[in-house]
Amino acid sequence: MEDPASSATADNPSNSTMWYSILAFFLPVLLLLYYRHISRNKINLLPPPGPKPWHLIGNLNLIGQHLHVSLQSLSQKYGPLMQLKFGLETVVVGSSAEVAELLLKTHDVTFASRPPLLAWKHANYNYLVMPGAPYGPHWRQTRKIYMTQLLSPKSLAQFEYIRIEERKALLFKLYKSSTSSSSSSSTPVHLKERLFMFNLAIMSRMLFGKRYTEEDENNIVTPKQFTEIVDELFLLPGVLDIGDAIPWLAFLDLQGNIKRMKAVKKKIDKFYEHVLHEHERHGKRKLFKEHGTNDIVDVLLQLADDPTLEVKLERDHIKASMQDLLVGGIETSAVTLEWTMSELLKNPEVIQKATDELDRVIGRNKWVEEKDIVNLPYIQAIVKEVMRLHPPLTLLAPHKARENCKVAGYNILKNSRVIVNVWAIGRDPTLWEKPNEFCPERFVGKEIDVVGHNFELLPFGSGRRMCVGYALGLKIVQSTLANLLHGFEWKLPGDMKKEDLDMEERFGGRTSRKNPLLVVPKPRLPLDLYSL
Repeated sequence: MEDPASSATADNPSNSTMWYSILAFFLPVLLLLYYRHISRNKINLLPPPGPKPWHLIGNLNLIGQHLHVSLQSLSQKYGPLMQLKFGLETVVVGSSAEVAELLLKTHDVTFASRPPLLAWKHANYNYLVMPGAPYGPHWRQTRKIYMTQLLSPKSLAQFEYIRIEERKALLFKLYKSSTSSSSSSSTPVHLKERLFMFNLAIMSRMLFGKRYTEEDENNIVTPKQFTEIVDELFLLPGVLDIGDAIPWLAFLDLQGNIKRMKAVKKKIDKFYEHVLHEHERHGKRKLFKEHGTNDIVDVLLQLADDPTLEVKLERDHIKASMQDLLVGGIETSAVTLEWTMSELLKNPEVIQKATDELDRVIGRNKWVEEKDIVNLPYIQAIVKEVMRLHPPLTLLAPHKARENCKVAGYNILKNSRVIVNVWAIGRDPTLWEKPNEFCPERFVGKEIDVVGHNFELLPFGSGRRMCVGYALGLKIVQSTLANLLHGFEWKLPGDMKKEDLDMEERFGGRTSRKNPLLVVPKPRLPLDLYSL
């Protein structure tokens, strides 16, 4: 049966005309009101200043080989809080201590998450590695496990015997290199290689209960392969990939980075599976029964059976924690120590002051212990100065805005990527006198630390996303440096002068040296101290 209303409409064209007339009258009014609403919102939303972006590529045309240097240069023009476009992504950059405090302390919770970068997905267990994990239950639980169990003060104290044994082994090997017949003509030592193997020995024993620094047919990876894998895992998160800037181009893998990420993930995953199978097959090792503690993998496997955990620890969760601790614990300490020795060889007067302090406080009849560092303020000052000039990360890992926020009078929109340029802050002339010069004296007698309380010096970040391994890193760097200087005189190879030593950085966001440091050590303590 025909609907009377529709019949009436069909039989009365003037009815339709009336509705069209009403629509024609009100539509411009509605559009005008909508336009005024949008315009008013745009007026109220004041973004941080920054260069005008190009279509599609944004401001990528302004970025040079070293991202942190390019961002420092742009901040000098646009200010300490600026906004850029990396392709289609909005990026907010903080380049001053004041802005860093606002981003990492005042608005800590707002910027506590991470953007979904390709490296965290493809090389780091689909965002499970803690530095790249989004803010949420998994990240909170992992952080709590690190702070209360894996890297707690009690745990670090229990593992001190490993650090002592491996430090003695490093010093012994350096001594043997300096006195062997093959080194009679002062054959240089590749310092980064020695430091890498030293840190690998510490971390592999802490994590897996076994060294992976010796050529052994029973080891699933060789030391050389381990070096290559960890170096790649350390480098990839600092690479600016076009797929992170223009997500719909990621599948093309234009730079080949995704292929690299997947390849290194496959290699390291095979190693982790081997470690887990060993632990599951053999259980607790005799080594750790003797020292009264389990290795970290044992602890993680026990936690995987804990029914009270909010987020169940699956196999990939355990692997992600292994990777986080392994890469962070090995590479960052080795890189920092290599930069330290580079700066010292450029400034031999600093070495003299440091050894004077060591001779006065420690004496020449014993090695430096971790507990002695508190009495060695100049050694502490050297480490702070190196971390100011050469922070482990030039840019803190990018944060993500969880909601709209106003910072320093500017609006930062939800999902914006937020970067703190700690390299630029460390070289800010308004904070530091002669900022490009290496001068540990600037920290002597000053209450400035490196653990996130002072925003002019942020090598480990600050706030919720601060590096939870900072205490272990400091113990390794400070005690190793003190003993390297206490145990040896250091020179450059042959007739090389300090002016000839280049200080060029490697490409990427991680501040390792482009060219390895070669050095010649000479023992300066009684020879019986160097024996194992």
